[in-house]
Amino acid sequence: MKTSRLKKLLADIVSIDPHRLQCAQRQLDDLTKPPGSLGRLEELAARFVAASGKSHPRVEKKVIYTFAGDHGVSSEGVSAYPKAVTSQMVYNFLRGGAAINVLARHVGAEVRVVDVGVDHLFEALPGLIQKKVALGTKNIAVGPAMSSSELSKALEVGFDLAEEGAREGIDLFATGEMGIGNTTPSSAIAAVVTGAPVRLVTGKGTGIDEETLQKKIRVIERAIEANQADPNDPLDVLEKLGGFEIAAISGFVIGAAAKRIPVVIDGFISTAGALIACELNNAVKDYLFFAHCSVEAGHRIMLRKIGVTPLLDLGLRLGEGTGAALGLGLVEAAVKILAEMATFSGAGVSGRER
Repeated sequence: MKTSRLKKLLADIVSIDPHRLQCAQRQLDDLTKPPGSLGRLEELAARFVAASGKSHPRVEKKVIYTFAGDHGVSSEGVSAYPKAVTSQMVYNFLRGGAAINVLARHVGAEVRVVDVGVDHLFEALPGLIQKKVALGTKNIAVGPAMSSSELSKALEVGFDLAEEGAREGIDLFATGEMGIGNTTPSSAIAAVVTGAPVRLVTGKGTGIDEETLQKKIRVIERAIEANQADPNDPLDVLEKLGGFEIAAISGFVIGAAAKRIPVVIDGFISTAGALIACELNNAVKDYLFFAHCSVEAGHRIMLRKIGVTPLLDLGLRLGEGTGAALGLGLVEAAVKILAEMATFSGAGVSGRER
């Protein structure tokens, strides 16, 4: 199921021009430092330039979108927390009291909370973007997570937000999520798309005990058996095994890549959304910075499938966009190096002897 809008966006996404990368690296090599001495910061700066198409880039406006949704599979007892925590945490985000709010303030980013499928009817609230597709997905252990129509609507949420952000002049996006039970569909997606055994891509999520972990593995195996998602059809995998917030993240990164706006990807769940997007068009990954490697078992396997190396490995497993907030700071630092550091000629510093 590819809508005309999705086809158009995917067609608009092209791999970044290697010549732009080379030009950016030449700029970096002219700065007052030994060539390559800032390591991956130089890589980040060059990739930002090449992805954005701006030879003199700035990161003046950065926004973290935290997509929230509930999951029918949570009724199988796969999480350490009740489903009600999803809506409770949305209120916490809006009050500014969650970890994502603290880290976003630290790096000077705005947090925008998107209700794409929470099983709760929110009143009109400042800061809450209400884009609800449905009151949570269905239980993937017994059938598809969503209908084709619901998948289309969830993808459209992401497309719309990326387009609106582009019009607003946002320089750098980041993704986050909230949804009790959402490591279960993410593990299911990881298993089907990468071909890895369920046991290797399934972790303890919110901190479940060993007995619950074994139950979770069995639930995911049941879901894969019940749905028979086609591993060669990313949208089929997303429709049958995904979540509304995961689908919205897929749509968001596709929309952002089509507009040439780089996106910092958070952890396991955000990467599941990014994986689907990259499977639809591998060039999407050129516009993504993967902030960190989660302790979730399947995250490293998904990152390997996409073919990327994360920026950090801090043992994080919270979600929300917390890792992405830290990644935003690194990308911005890299861009500032390129934009603000003196050149050898400009500073009157002797260059390297040849």
